[in-house]
Amino acid sequence: MTAAATVRRDDTTQVPSLPPRPDRSRRVPARPLGIGLVGLWLSVIVLLPLAALTVTSFGEGWSGFWAAVTAPAAMESLWVTVLVAVVVALVNAVMGTLVAWVLVRDEFRGKRLVNALIDLPFALPTIVASIVLLSLYGPDSPVHVHLNATRPGLVVALAFVTLPFVVRSVQPVLIEADREVEEAAASLGASNWTTFRRVVLPTLAPAVISGTGLAFARAIGEYGSVVLIGGNIPRHTQVASQYIQEQIEIDRPVNAAAVSVALLAIAFVTLLVLRVLAGRSQRREEESA
Repeated sequence: MTAAATVRRDDTTQVPSLPPRPDRSRRVPARPLGIGLVGLWLSVIVLLPLAALTVTSFGEGWSGFWAAVTAPAAMESLWVTVLVAVVVALVNAVMGTLVAWVLVRDEFRGKRLVNALIDLPFALPTIVASIVLLSLYGPDSPVHVHLNATRPGLVVALAFVTLPFVVRSVQPVLIEADREVEEAAASLGASNWTTFRRVVLPTLAPAVISGTGLAFARAIGEYGSVVLIGGNIPRHTQVASQYIQEQIEIDRPVNAAAVSVALLAIAFVTLLVLRVLAGRSQRREEESA
């Protein structure tokens, strides 16, 4: 009889348990020096300028602030700004996700060059984009597409400067995504669209929402890329940043500050809502995993 045959199975042997997962809910004690430096830096760079702007906007009291914000020209500029920014954010949500997908999942010649071009709007002065767009889509357009002084021209200009936000938000998530789940769904007969909608999209949703919010916030405060292609036509293509500059030029700083505070409030509320939605989406994804 061999030694292997004499070995008896011990059914009571226990499989070693996996090491416990780290408790992510535990918080590292705060370091006073680090918190103090961060608080000081944020106060100097963010809080103090915002406080000064808010004080200036109420220089003529609440009635003056309200009158400045609700003036017909101010309301029209805010409406144009928000409308165009929403369109740009939605376009970026779709196209930015598609670009990120291609850069992560596909291999093609010139991929590194395309990946580098995504960050070009961060490095390029936005006024240069406005000059290029005016040359391409202006009155003497070589491609016979005239977008000068139109809202579609504003959309194109803002889409250029906000392109990187969704792409760079989605890319890391796609890189870390577990492709075995997608392969399992495909092996069970799910179509590509069903796999993307039921498996991939829930994972990408927090990143897409976050990038879309950043694109929207950048779009409502943009000036350089729209200053030439937009035409600055009051109540048609004049965005809030151009209206603010106009108020400063005619020596109405209170009106300019009031509209600036309104823009800040819109951006803050939008980012807060989208952050809450992204957090809920991420929690649902973690619970279902």
